[in-house]
Amino acid sequence: MTPLKPYLVRSLHEWILENGMTPYLLVDTSYEGVIVPTAYVSDERIILNTNPSAVQNWFLDNEAISFSARFSGQSENLYIPINAVLATYAKENGKGMMFDERFEDDVPPDPDKSPAKKETKKPVLKIVK
Repeated sequence: MTPLKPYLVRSLHEWILENGMTPYLLVDTSYEGVIVPTAYVSDERIILNTNPSAVQNWFLDNEAISFSARFSGQSENLYIPINAVLATYAKENGKGMMFDERFEDDVPPDPDKSPAKKETKKPVLKIVK
């Protein structure tokens, strides 16, 4: 089967827009292949407004999301591999979905990696206004 995550991201984005709200993406900028303006990255994360009025050339397929957006008046081209998306949600009420950092439903867990061997990061929460 094809991976589930791109379908979830696509449908949530559409659902948020249909309800007249602003779709945001939370992106793991440490993920290989992510291209975003580094000046706006904090703790290896960036929150992006993906409302059609804020972006141009929106493209979302099963592999990645790409679009252009303005940051401090300067146009930037962004590229986000779908597995770098940590959450998609509505700015106004926070409704949406968070994904596990390793949400790769088509890859079975590695039996050689025990929980003791995994390096875990403490979650970081921020107030978004």
